[in-house]
Amino acid sequence: MISHVFIGIRDFSVAFDFYSALMAELGMMLKFSDAEKPWAGWMASGQPRPLFVIGLPFNDAPASAGNGQMIALLAASRETVRRCYEVAMAHGAVDEGQPGLRPHYHPHYYGAYFRDPDGNKLCICCHHAEEDGE
Repeated sequence: MISHVFIGIRDFSVAFDFYSALMAELGMMLKFSDAEKPWAGWMASGQPRPLFVIGLPFNDAPASAGNGQMIALLAASRETVRRCYEVAMAHGAVDEGQPGLRPHYHPHYYGAYFRDPDGNKLCICCHHAEEDGE
């Protein structure tokens, strides 16, 4: 259903460092990067779509985060959620909810919430039950 998600950014270098670290934790590979344009996109290995793309807005107006908008990225495990949250915090994210169960969504929903350096709200979540009392 989704071809790509595009997030507007203000500083390509800062955003590229932030999202490169986050995408690496999620196992996504860089499909393209052009600092002159500036934009970059990531994808799952062997999957041409969907793409996750960052870049300056096409209309050259400043990027701004939308109120009530959030992008949730799927993690394979709760440990991946925790690692992504730590990486995001280390790269300038603002906490919007530490990793943990959110049973009001469903019994196994495990997520973390934060804003990127441009204020875009992101969630990293896992929907799997895990062993060992997690």
